[in-house]
Amino acid sequence: MMKKLLININFLLCLLLLLNPLIIAAEENQNILSMEELSIKVMPEFAYHPNDVKKEHPPLLIGYQGTMRNLSEQPQKGQIEIPLPVEDKNFRIGYVADYSSDLSKVYEIEYILNQEKGTISWTTSGEIQPNDVYKFVIEFYTDNIIVENEKKNLPYQFKSFTDIGLFNVSFIEPLKAEKLVLDPAPEEKNTHGDEKGVHSYFFQGLKAGEEKRFTLTYERAETTPTIEMMEKQEQQPSDTVENKESPAILSIAAVSGIGLIAAGAFAFFMKRKRD
Repeated sequence: MMKKLLININFLLCLLLLLNPLIIAAEENQNILSMEELSIKVMPEFAYHPNDVKKEHPPLLIGYQGTMRNLSEQPQKGQIEIPLPVEDKNFRIGYVADYSSDLSKVYEIEYILNQEKGTISWTTSGEIQPNDVYKFVIEFYTDNIIVENEKKNLPYQFKSFTDIGLFNVSFIEPLKAEKLVLDPAPEEKNTHGDEKGVHSYFFQGLKAGEEKRFTLTYERAETTPTIEMMEKQEQQPSDTVENKESPAILSIAAVSGIGLIAAGAFAFFMKRKRD
């Protein structure tokens, strides 16, 4: 009787593995790709989602730029799954892409947004060679800015979903913003004079589950999104005072993560959105 029971249990276990072969594979392969770097750009009142019809609430655009490395000895191609704050107010995806290994090409990719799990997933556009890096970009929008007349308040928090080698968060000032305050205040060395309106935080070795919290407050009477103001400035004569003082190019550099990913790729993003 006992022998028969053991046989039945073994048969059941084999059946479960056949029905779900990734149960063990997921545990064994969880460290195949490591998150070497994650850069987050927080851009209040930068642009509305292309599909937004009602534009009554100031928009918040957030960009994730990730760099993962293949730690295995075999080329890898498969599904990437990353948590996103899908429960945030009026959350919507704007753009998802990854890059060729030499960063010369960008591929807009199809994705699956799982509201119940709170994740986005997609299949890599190509194989990731051993010890090679894989780069991706995710843009999403929310209505998390709290409005009190001209005063704006934005609490932002990030909980790490994995170990991250280098993590940074940059807040991009909207044009015409005044009395901007960040809490905690970024270190002086992280806000460079050639990056007007960009306030950055850098963290080495972020652990899974670790949280970072920030609060941004500012005043802004202007309701036109920054990207629209930048487009108008580009159409003006180049010798105007406003154009000379415009942080447009520098803001684009900050958003694109120059030095981390190909700057030309973001220029392509911008052109695509304007067409």
